[in-house]
Amino acid sequence: MLDETIREQEALRPAGERRGRKEGRSVTVIALLLAGISLSVVGELLLKHGMNRFGVLDLSPATLIPTLFRVFTQPAVFFGFVLIFSASIFWLAVLSRANLSFAYPMLALGYVVTALLSRVVFNEVISPTRWAGILVICLGVVLVARQ
Repeated sequence: MLDETIREQEALRPAGERRGRKEGRSVTVIALLLAGISLSVVGELLLKHGMNRFGVLDLSPATLIPTLFRVFTQPAVFFGFVLIFSASIFWLAVLSRANLSFAYPMLALGYVVTALLSRVVFNEVISPTRWAGILVICLGVVLVARQ
């Protein structure tokens, strides 16, 4: 009911106003997406840093609870999860403003940035095949972004 009312009100606006609002909305959506992706990428890098310091995570039932407690009390892991949660708040703001078919593929930019920063920060090797995959992701994002 509320959605119908909003759509009716939007249809009654002059075309110029609708266009201006849509353009402003897309800038807002892009800004929210970039903020969320940035928080998520930094959060993932912090998780990796924390786990590098922690070591291998043993999930055996006998030591699971104490091990998870030690993992989650690592500052880098804790703050990584805080940033990832913060990114989800931005994601909710995006979902309230944009089509999921547009917004969700944009999250793939996080994969690209994470791979590049993993190379820089952790000196990870990125194979030619992985570079090709990153290029395909970038091309896919460009195609999805076109309206």
